[in-house]
Amino acid sequence: MALKSAKKTRELHLLLPGLSRTTRELNRQIISPAIRSLTINDLTPVMEMIARARAAYIAELFNMTKAVAKVLPDQAQVQHLKQLRETYEELLHCSGELETAIEKGYIDVQDPSG
Repeated sequence: MALKSAKKTRELHLLLPGLSRTTRELNRQIISPAIRSLTINDLTPVMEMIARARAAYIAELFNMTKAVAKVLPDQAQVQHLKQLRETYEELLHCSGELETAIEKGYIDVQDPSG
């Protein structure tokens, strides 16, 4: 039993580096052509959109507080707040994936000064 386990462990150690390398290569081959080389100027509108989504989500909490006074918000108000949160979280998640893709070299970056 221990021999089988040791053999499996050894096989995994041989397989995993190749799997990681193949994953990196495939991500680079597929993602890089889909997204041109980026500069900070290209990323600024993305960051602004996420900031606007965050602001809309937080501002809605204050708007809701004013609208309902000392009672709880109704289902429509909560649903609207939820939609704003989902939008913000989805944009934030995607920007995290973008950052990861840049860090791993799947997307090229340029110095904006040329």
